Amino acid sequence: MTTFTPGLLNGKTAFVAGGSSGINLGIAQGLAAAGARIAIISRKIEKVEAAVAGLKAGGGEALGWAVDVRDYAAVEKSLADTHAAWGPIDIVVSGAAGNFLAPVLGMSANAFKTVIDIDLLGTFHVLRASHAFLRKPGASLISITAGQAINATLFQSHACAAKAGINMLTRVLAMEWGPDGIRVNAIAPGPIADTEGMARLTPTPESEAALKAIIPLRDYGTKQDIADLAIYLASDSAKYITGAILDCDGGSSLGRGLQPAQG
Repeated sequence: MTTFTPGLLNGKTAFVAGGSSGINLGIAQGLAAAGARIAIISRKIEKVEAAVAGLKAGGGEALGWAVDVRDYAAVEKSLADTHAAWGPIDIVVSGAAGNFLAPVLGMSANAFKTVIDIDLLGTFHVLRASHAFLRKPGASLISITAGQAINATLFQSHACAAKAGINMLTRVLAMEWGPDGIRVNAIAPGPIADTEGMARLTPTPESEAALKAIIPLRDYGTKQDIADLAIYLASDSAKYITGAILDCDGGSSLGRGLQPAQG
């Protein structure tokens, strides 16, 4: 449940790419709890149907389609269908992503390209295709990036490159679309509990404790933390914020990763 006032986003329409699971589903649930209608896209129809059913069970209005963000025409159609159902789109969240751990010499060119295509090209597709269907002025676009965009990370060359591209795409669109009254920002989540990514990175209690020990706030964040930040960016409270890359990471991006824990 969102910690924001119920009804804050009443009457608004949100489109969430990658919204059938993980952090993006948490964002969709948060936006719905704040009153927004939710359209989601994701690759697997069974996950989309489950997410839509859950959003409706919570009392919200929801639609969903099985769409691969690498397919521009399919992304565009889902946005057009959302617009046809509910009118101009107020909020767009682009969060579809793929990742795995591998050194450069341990991955194929196709493996590298796959992450670039899902993360960076997919974000371009979602944001570019949304423009024709947005409420102008007033729309809020939110990209989901990561700390790897600015912090070089071993075995993450593909993700580092893709997320760095998302950051710059976010900033350029903020400049180009600002005159239309469209705000474009990004959220960079840190270690978030109960996600597939953290399960892979810290599969044992010992590895989890070791990571938490070098996070300034000494704990993982929650999906609700990310949802609350998305709600803020989508609301009128953030009406003068654009081109921002906002960390929500407990301070984990502050360069302490190679230092012993203190305190």
